[in-house]
Amino acid sequence: MSSLDRRRFLAASAALSGFAMTGFDVAAQAQAPRRGGTLRVSVDQAAAKLNPLLTRVNPEYLISELLYSALTRLKVDMSVEPDLAESWSSSADLLEWTFNLRKGVTFHDGSAFTAADVVATFEAILDAKTASPARQNVGPIAKVTAKDDATVVFTLSAPFADLPVTLAYTNAKIVPAAVIKAGLGRLDREAIGTGPFKLVSFEPERLIVVARNDAYYDKARPYLDRIDVVVYPDISAESSALIAGDTDLISTAQPTEYGRLAKATGVKGLRVPSGQFCNVNFGCDTKPFNDVRVRQALALTIDRTAMVDFVTEGYGTPGNDTPLNAAYRFYSEQALKKPDIAKAKALLAEAGHPNGLEATLIASDRPSLRTQMAVALREMAKPAGFRINVETMPHATYLDQVWKKGSFYVGFYNMQATADAIFALLYTSNAAWNETRWNNAAFDKVVNEARATVDEGKRRQLYAEAQKLMHAEVPSIIPTFFDLLAARREWVQGYELHPRGAVFRLDHVSLGANAPKRA
Repeated sequence: MSSLDRRRFLAASAALSGFAMTGFDVAAQAQAPRRGGTLRVSVDQAAAKLNPLLTRVNPEYLISELLYSALTRLKVDMSVEPDLAESWSSSADLLEWTFNLRKGVTFHDGSAFTAADVVATFEAILDAKTASPARQNVGPIAKVTAKDDATVVFTLSAPFADLPVTLAYTNAKIVPAAVIKAGLGRLDREAIGTGPFKLVSFEPERLIVVARNDAYYDKARPYLDRIDVVVYPDISAESSALIAGDTDLISTAQPTEYGRLAKATGVKGLRVPSGQFCNVNFGCDTKPFNDVRVRQALALTIDRTAMVDFVTEGYGTPGNDTPLNAAYRFYSEQALKKPDIAKAKALLAEAGHPNGLEATLIASDRPSLRTQMAVALREMAKPAGFRINVETMPHATYLDQVWKKGSFYVGFYNMQATADAIFALLYTSNAAWNETRWNNAAFDKVVNEARATVDEGKRRQLYAEAQKLMHAEVPSIIPTFFDLLAARREWVQGYELHPRGAVFRLDHVSLGANAPKRA
């Protein structure tokens, strides 16, 4: 997205809400960063996965980012910057990319970081047995080789202009080759990265503590001595802790709590538009959702503008059953679907359900807006003959029993760095999380063509075609996109709310002189 388009999107979203959105309070953060102190940041669910190649939810991404580094990382404007790679270049045909690595970097165990670790990491990522979500999201990598200790060459199976961006993917953190050779199971209980912090203690359901890595490659950062990541399953208690000053930062605030937080003395509410969304996933290989008419009928029962108000408290924008919105570079606008109960009934009858149909929609209890959306859908769909039973379950149970297995459930996804990344994560036939089992050959074809196309206009045309297919066939319903919400105490400096949702950049954060002193 051009800077002009992004400004228009931000301005339009702000106009809708009646006040300027900001993820960063410039005036309050103009002071030079102070070194030292302990930051307490709260999350609303456990960080169960410590292995950075296997993380799945935002608290896990946060911990992984503190402990590990990737070759590149995303800035707040969604552009890419160096991390373990200092620079990179490509061949003219975009089939070969060369990355020059930082020298003198060490892992937390004192071992030297070299190109061999990058090669081993990507071989593990690309191995289906590892089951890393990054496998389908780092680009069409055919081979990774070490030219020397400080140079890595990526050979691709197709031209791919987005490689430096996709290498910043959440699960593409670099781990030691020796650990991979001995068995990745060690990373379930230990953290051996090159990140700005080292792991002190890990209680995934309660508290994760990290301390400054004095050997980090950037000698100025991190500014903090320590970060405590505190788990608050109760979102009201999480808000109360911030308001009381017991914590310093809420990484993800819920819409129902945001107004309370933003009005509290000494608290700053943070808000930024994003491509984050909840969707209703259909098992497109399972009755009754293997009939496109059933999916289309349910999509036509939804008042999307009302859904924004009901689910996000107005902190969002309507969705149109594709995972792209105006925050994405290759977004293609289509007429917003509107409720049409008569047509929905007709489609159901054509599909063999003249008297409607009954189904159970499953929603995790984290974040709570999954259940809110499920309930809203249930009520909106009733007039068309849908009898939807909403079942809410604990998030851990949902991940174990429903996620990637169920045929009718509510998903929750962060914005990705590129259009290709979100399609390859969720909707292509070989997607890392192919939850819908849509497996549409025409969709796969245009996404693959776009991935291999250098010409900007042609890519835009192909991605528009992909969105048109999704809009028509509805492998999942995406009724709304969420603005990202967070909150911080006034003494927290340098924190910017990232539109990606899974990026936090806490190594840039410092504490003001008025911050409480903590052990």
